[in-house]
Amino acid sequence: MKKRNPHPMQQIIFDDHNVARFRENAIVRYLLDSGPFDMNTIAFMPGISAEDRSQFAQLIGYSVSGFGDLNYCDRDQLRDADAEVARMLAAEKQSNDKAD
Repeated sequence: MKKRNPHPMQQIIFDDHNVARFRENAIVRYLLDSGPFDMNTIAFMPGISAEDRSQFAQLIGYSVSGFGDLNYCDRDQLRDADAEVARMLAAEKQSNDKAD
């Protein structure tokens, strides 16, 4: 049996362009943007688990659709994220239908 990712899935939000994204952590984003490391450097660091890379992608606000393209993406979390996006879209549609 596959073990579950030890990290929680980040909340999903829609950005200003209506793209479903994981809610970024402002501190993590600041450290990435201002530090000596970029995504390519981090990608080749030894000793970092796929679970940690997957969590990092969420913490920097990766899009849910782009998350699925990452080779270290946690497939269980992707399935959960896709289901959450579908739930959010259905709720928005229902809300819009009631407003009409």
